[in-house]
Amino acid sequence: MTKENRTDGTERGTDRHRGRQQCLWCHLPVIQSSTGRPRKYCSQACRQWDWVTRQRSAELSLSEKELVITRDALDTLKDRIYELACAVEDVEGDLEPGLDPTLRDYRKALEWVLEAARPLVREPLFTGVRR
Repeated sequence: MTKENRTDGTERGTDRHRGRQQCLWCHLPVIQSSTGRPRKYCSQACRQWDWVTRQRSAELSLSEKELVITRDALDTLKDRIYELACAVEDVEGDLEPGLDPTLRDYRKALEWVLEAARPLVREPLFTGVRR
């Protein structure tokens, strides 16, 4: 079995920001036991979904870097990314240094960006598959 590295140099399954092990399927933190092999999945369900995905990929002759996604899921993802990009653009304009923004302005800007980012983080894009 080979270890897959990402373009940023971290190993697949490692949280880039904290160095913690992440589930290879759902990317939630994996709780490690003090003995035995390190876990790769947070649950048996995630392990099973990853196996099913690899089997299906082999049937379709897909490489590890290819993905099959429905048009609806792709459109939803593009919409969410567009909303976040608009929020970032709005905040950049609102917090221009020449305008002398206040702490309240920074707080409102942060809330706006978080409101736009939450759907990307909290709502599953592919219903019935992950988590």
